[in-house]
Amino acid sequence: QVQLVESGGGLVQAGEALRLSCAASVSIINIRAMGWYRQAPGKQRELVATFTGLGNIVYADSVKGRFTISGDIAKNTVYLQMNNLKAEDTAVYYCRLDANWPPGRVYWGQGTPVTVSA
Repeated sequence: QVQLVESGGGLVQAGEALRLSCAASVSIINIRAMGWYRQAPGKQRELVATFTGLGNIVYADSVKGRFTISGDIAKNTVYLQMNNLKAEDTAVYYCRLDANWPPGRVYWGQGTPVTVSA
């Protein structure tokens, strides 16, 4: 069973920064995708940033230029550096891992809350 453990969330003021971490219990070398999603109160979960299996990176338009996703294969960890945070970034942030096998298998972390005060 794959486990994803997120950390780094918290309460910050607008304009400040946070760095989220997601540590996987398995190697992240041969996976289909891994990245970050978020869910604000009353809204659907949405993509924030993700590595794809082809080595590409996809960002939501709302975070481009402010957020950066990175990874450390040796530590099986993916990070999300969030700069110039805005009140609308307030949400629970979830790490997601898409496995190669079995096909379509997706794992989620427990989520870490981020609150940005205006």
